[in-house]
Amino acid sequence: MAKKSAGLLMYREVADSVEVFLVHPGGPFWAKKDDGAWSIPKGELDEEEDALEAAKREFQEETGFEVNGGLEALEPVKQAGGKIIYAWAIEGDVDSSAMRSNNFSMEWPPGSKKIREFPEVDRGGWFALATARQKILTGQSPLLDELLRKLKKG
Repeated sequence: MAKKSAGLLMYREVADSVEVFLVHPGGPFWAKKDDGAWSIPKGELDEEEDALEAAKREFQEETGFEVNGGLEALEPVKQAGGKIIYAWAIEGDVDSSAMRSNNFSMEWPPGSKKIREFPEVDRGGWFALATARQKILTGQSPLLDELLRKLKKG
Protein backbone atom coordinates (compact mmCIF):
# COMPACT_ATOMS: atom_id res chain seq x y z
CA MET A 1 0.00 0.00 0.00
CA ALA A 2 1.33 3.45 -0.95
CA LYS A 3 2.35 5.82 1.81
CA LYS A 4 0.21 8.92 2.13
CA SER A 5 1.03 12.45 3.24
CA ALA A 6 -1.09 15.53 3.72
CA GLY A 7 -0.11 19.17 3.65
CA LEU A 8 -1.03 22.76 2.96
CA LEU A 9 0.05 24.98 0.09
CA MET A 10 -0.08 28.51 1.49
CA TYR A 11 -0.10 31.32 -1.03
CA ARG A 12 -0.33 35.08 -1.08
CA GLU A 13 -0.89 37.60 -3.84
CA VAL A 14 1.78 40.29 -4.04
CA ALA A 15 1.26 43.08 -6.56
CA ASP A 16 0.39 41.21 -9.78
CA SER A 17 1.98 37.89 -8.85
CA VAL A 18 1.44 34.87 -6.62
CA GLU A 19 3.94 33.60 -4.08
CA VAL A 20 3.87 30.24 -2.31
CA PHE A 21 5.32 29.22 1.03
CA LEU A 22 7.67 26.22 0.89
CA VAL A 23 9.86 24.52 3.47
CA HIS A 24 13.31 22.96 3.20
CA PRO A 25 13.79 19.57 4.90
CA GLY A 26 16.17 19.48 7.85
CA GLY A 27 18.85 16.95 8.62
CA PRO A 28 22.20 16.14 7.10
CA PHE A 29 20.92 14.47 3.92
CA TRP A 30 19.27 17.67 2.67
CA ALA A 31 21.78 20.20 4.07
CA LYS A 32 23.50 20.96 0.74
CA LYS A 33 20.51 20.43 -1.54
CA ASP A 34 18.40 23.33 -2.75
CA ASP A 35 16.74 23.18 -6.17
CA GLY A 36 14.31 20.26 -6.26
CA ALA A 37 14.46 19.76 -2.48
CA TRP A 38 11.77 22.09 -1.10
CA SER A 39 8.24 20.96 -0.27
CA ILE A 40 4.88 22.11 0.94
CA PRO A 41 4.66 21.66 4.73
CA LYS A 42 3.34 18.10 4.97
CA GLY A 43 3.69 14.79 6.74
CA GLU A 44 2.61 11.19 6.74
CA LEU A 45 -0.86 10.30 7.85
CA ASP A 46 -2.07 7.18 9.55
CA GLU A 47 -4.54 4.92 7.78
CA GLU A 48 -7.51 6.09 9.88
CA GLU A 49 -6.44 9.73 10.20
CA ASP A 50 -8.42 12.46 8.46
CA ALA A 51 -6.18 13.91 5.75
CA LEU A 52 -7.28 17.53 6.25
CA GLU A 53 -6.71 17.38 10.01
CA ALA A 54 -3.30 15.80 9.38
CA ALA A 55 -2.43 18.59 6.92
CA LYS A 56 -3.28 21.28 9.49
CA ARG A 57 -1.34 19.45 12.23
CA GLU A 58 1.71 18.97 10.02
CA PHE A 59 1.73 22.63 8.98
CA GLN A 60 1.73 23.64 12.65
CA GLU A 61 4.40 21.07 13.64
CA GLU A 62 6.74 21.99 10.79
CA THR A 63 6.34 25.78 10.92
CA GLY A 64 4.97 26.70 14.34
CA PHE A 65 2.08 28.54 12.68
CA GLU A 66 -1.60 27.71 13.01
CA VAL A 67 -3.83 28.19 10.00
CA ASN A 68 -7.21 29.84 9.87
CA GLY A 69 -9.39 30.44 6.88
CA GLY A 70 -10.82 28.73 3.88
CA LEU A 71 -9.06 25.67 2.53
CA GLU A 72 -9.53 24.47 -1.02
CA ALA A 73 -8.74 20.85 -1.87
CA LEU A 74 -6.23 20.22 -4.63
CA GLU A 75 -6.01 17.02 -6.65
CA PRO A 76 -3.75 14.46 -4.93
CA VAL A 77 -0.38 13.95 -6.60
CA LYS A 78 1.77 10.84 -6.73
CA GLN A 79 5.51 11.29 -6.22
CA ALA A 80 8.12 9.18 -8.03
CA GLY A 81 8.54 6.87 -5.02
CA GLY A 82 4.79 6.14 -5.01
CA LYS A 83 3.81 8.35 -2.07
CA ILE A 84 0.45 10.08 -2.54
CA ILE A 85 0.24 13.71 -1.38
CA TYR A 86 -3.13 15.17 -0.39
CA ALA A 87 -3.00 18.97 -0.31
CA TRP A 88 -5.17 22.01 0.31
CA ALA A 89 -4.55 25.56 -0.80
CA ILE A 90 -4.94 28.35 1.73
CA GLU A 91 -4.41 32.07 1.32
CA GLY A 92 -2.30 33.44 4.13
CA ASP A 93 0.86 35.17 5.16
CA VAL A 94 3.45 33.99 7.67
CA ASP A 95 6.83 35.41 8.63
CA SER A 96 9.32 32.77 7.50
CA SER A 97 11.97 34.18 9.87
CA ALA A 98 9.70 33.36 12.84
CA MET A 99 9.22 29.74 11.79
CA ARG A 100 10.06 26.98 14.26
CA SER A 101 9.93 23.27 13.54
CA ASN A 102 9.67 20.15 15.62
CA ASN A 103 12.73 17.85 15.73
CA PHE A 104 13.52 14.26 14.83
CA SER A 105 16.29 11.97 16.06
CA MET A 106 18.63 9.81 14.02
CA GLU A 107 22.01 8.16 14.25
CA TRP A 108 24.58 10.55 12.79
CA PRO A 109 27.06 9.99 11.39
CA PRO A 110 25.88 6.56 10.25
CA GLY A 111 27.46 3.74 12.24
CA SER A 112 28.60 6.11 15.01
CA LYS A 113 25.93 5.01 17.52
CA LYS A 114 25.49 8.73 18.29
CA ILE A 115 21.89 9.93 18.23
CA ARG A 116 21.48 13.53 17.17
CA GLU A 117 18.44 15.75 16.84
CA PHE A 118 17.66 17.76 13.73
CA PRO A 119 14.75 20.08 12.85
CA GLU A 120 12.18 18.44 10.60
CA VAL A 121 12.45 21.52 8.38
CA ASP A 122 15.37 23.90 8.67
CA ARG A 123 13.89 26.92 6.91
CA GLY A 124 10.91 28.21 5.01
CA GLY A 125 10.46 30.86 2.40
CA TRP A 126 8.15 32.66 0.03
CA PHE A 127 8.76 32.08 -3.66
CA ALA A 128 7.26 33.49 -6.82
CA LEU A 129 5.77 30.63 -8.86
CA ALA A 130 8.61 30.57 -11.41
CA THR A 131 11.21 30.16 -8.65
CA ALA A 132 8.98 27.75 -6.71
CA ARG A 133 8.94 25.44 -9.76
CA GLN A 134 12.74 25.19 -9.50
CA LYS A 135 12.78 24.70 -5.73
CA ILE A 136 9.92 22.25 -5.19
CA LEU A 137 10.23 18.48 -5.42
CA THR A 138 9.30 17.46 -8.96
CA GLY A 139 6.42 15.27 -7.78
CA GLN A 140 4.76 18.23 -6.07
CA SER A 141 4.99 20.70 -8.96
CA PRO A 142 1.49 19.80 -10.25
CA LEU A 143 0.16 21.42 -7.05
CA LEU A 144 1.56 24.75 -8.23
CA ASP A 145 -0.09 24.35 -11.64
CA GLU A 146 -3.46 23.55 -10.09
CA LEU A 147 -3.23 26.47 -7.68
CA LEU A 148 -2.58 28.83 -10.57
CA ARG A 149 -5.54 27.42 -12.53
CA LYS A 150 -7.85 27.84 -9.54
CA LEU A 151 -6.72 31.42 -8.95
CA LYS A 152 -7.30 32.40 -12.60
CA LYS A 153 -10.88 31.06 -12.42
CA GLY A 154 -11.61 32.94 -9.19
